[in-house]
Amino acid sequence: MSIWQARSKRKATGGRITQARKKLKRELGRESTFTVIGEVSKKKVRCFGGTDKMKLMKADYSNLLTKEGYKKAKITGVTDNPANRHFVRRSIITKGAIITTELGKARVTSRPGQDGIINAVLIE
Repeated sequence: MSIWQARSKRKATGGRITQARKKLKRELGRESTFTVIGEVSKKKVRCFGGTDKMKLMKADYSNLLTKEGYKKAKITGVTDNPANRHFVRRSIITKGAIITTELGKARVTSRPGQDGIINAVLIE
């Protein structure tokens, strides 16, 4: 079964909407990309309109914004992830995750599964 990102099958009142047409190819979605810590691995995906999206599968460095500017810092672990508490155990990095780097703790500001890069802001 595919992931469908179009209109809901229910009305705001809870009643069902009768389908006027079938699902369209452009409304298909994809499974989430869970970026983990490891040697850099990317995947190129063709999107609607012919554009390409780089999905980051594994990463070991992040672009860290400090008071002096951007620095490349090695990621050592995931401390907290507000998206899902189980992501910490599995070391999955998403936007908003708190990661530990060689320069200190940082919050991820990019969407690694869609942007293909990990940008973070130093919080300690």
